[in-house]
Amino acid sequence: MSEGNPVGAGRHVIVTGGSRGLGLALVRALLADGYRVSTCSRSEGAELPTLSGPDLFWAPCRIGDAAEVRSFFDAALAWAGDAPLWGLVNNAGIAREGVLATFPDIDSEEVIQTNLVGAIQTARAFLRAKLVRRGPGRIVNVSSIIGQRGYNGLAAYSASKAGMDGLTRALAREVGRLQVTVNSVAPGYLTTEMSGTLSAGQRDQIVRRTPLGRLGGVEDVVPVVRFLLGDGGAFITGQTIVVDGGITC
Repeated sequence: MSEGNPVGAGRHVIVTGGSRGLGLALVRALLADGYRVSTCSRSEGAELPTLSGPDLFWAPCRIGDAAEVRSFFDAALAWAGDAPLWGLVNNAGIAREGVLATFPDIDSEEVIQTNLVGAIQTARAFLRAKLVRRGPGRIVNVSSIIGQRGYNGLAAYSASKAGMDGLTRALAREVGRLQVTVNSVAPGYLTTEMSGTLSAGQRDQIVRRTPLGRLGGVEDVVPVVRFLLGDGGAFITGQTIVVDGGITC
């Protein structure tokens, strides 16, 4: 899917949650493609500073906090200057595991606030800027197969990711006239820090149920996001693209 993916040519892309895991891999790949990248996270982490350069901007931001999201976007847009505002990748997310009957309200609310409300906040900020700057653009929401199939102990997380896919479909209709595409990428189980809580038995069960016989890696997801951000994805919108090794087929 990465064939024909154009060089970013100075286009400005905003990636939330870019300090580790999939977000960090996306930042690295988009910089290599020639994009100007703004990213945010609660902390900078150990690896993101090694990528620092003239085409990368980072600032702290708690996605889900409306004031912090507005402040981050103002800073990112000021940093990018005249670079065309092109894309938003809603990647920031958290997971909390627990049976819903005994799951604390505060944990459920944090998951929904960060994963779903945060995505709505950043999409709103991006689109408000696009109304001023005009031109085509791309929004890619990183959801999850958990939002489509569910999983024991992840009811709040599943609800948040299903909501992101609903946001994708509705927003695609709303902003298509602006030539802005909106799509979701739904990874399966990846070997990232967020899957680190799985026991060996759980991992083995997932691998056995996956036709390709392994967990995914960030390298399996990054090319799909790059494609949707590129010119090759110009006529794809409102879709959820599953990247899961076949476990949901």
